[in-house]
Amino acid sequence: MHWELPRILEMSLMKHETGTRKKWLAARLKLLEAEKELTRRSDDVALQRQKLPWVRIDKEYRFKTDGGNASLADLFGGRSQLLVYHFMFGPDYSAGCPACSAIADGFDGLVVHLANHDITLSAVSRAPLAKLQAYKRRMGWTFPWASSLDSDFNFDLNVWFSEEQQHKGGIEYNYRREAATLDLLAGKAARKWQSRNDQDPIAEVAAMTGTDVATYTRERPGMSAFVLEEGAVYHTYSTYARGLDVLWGMYQWLDRAPKGRNETGFWFRRHDEYNKR
Repeated sequence: MHWELPRILEMSLMKHETGTRKKWLAARLKLLEAEKELTRRSDDVALQRQKLPWVRIDKEYRFKTDGGNASLADLFGGRSQLLVYHFMFGPDYSAGCPACSAIADGFDGLVVHLANHDITLSAVSRAPLAKLQAYKRRMGWTFPWASSLDSDFNFDLNVWFSEEQQHKGGIEYNYRREAATLDLLAGKAARKWQSRNDQDPIAEVAAMTGTDVATYTRERPGMSAFVLEEGAVYHTYSTYARGLDVLWGMYQWLDRAPKGRNETGFWFRRHDEYNKR
């Protein structure tokens, strides 16, 4: 899930040393080599991602959009590539997931650039379209957002699971099979976090969506890529959990800030809620 605590947290909480400019420069040059290697490795991984085999989608998925009923091919908007953010907003939610909301805050600035590079970026959620539209207005967003409520799209892309799967086993998320458990998300690193009211952090986030933990965690975050070629749609890539880290703009900035992520609890809120704390 979004709240798996990264190793970097331990580093960000350590007492930091000081030094001379000479000492800093020596350390910076050493870090520069590591950063360059990471960039090269990232380029290599991107090529591997693009070389994945394409899987043709023959199922007829239907969506509700601002423009009316749509097929998966329609979501491309006349372009050949489609990137979908699987936004956690279930039918029983009263508001979108705050973590997904933090990621989505960066979408509006990207969609124009992507659209001019033959790519449509769209969010997809199971909530009814009217809920999505109301939440978009609240957040001030304009990016495309489709409702998949009446289709198997979220289930087939492994971002929604039934209550039976949740309690009897059968959930396969992030390419791993989760054990059946009554203690949802047991063992996740987020358990180490302290909430402001001593509430379980996942329960705190679930409450922010107007649901309980079980209902909240049947929805999962992810992103998927598709290509449209000669009238056929192909699934090319999906990633989940911390695979979404690089899409989360604020964390890329935090990783370069002096104190890093520096988080011991669920600290962020929807962008219109900070002045309500």
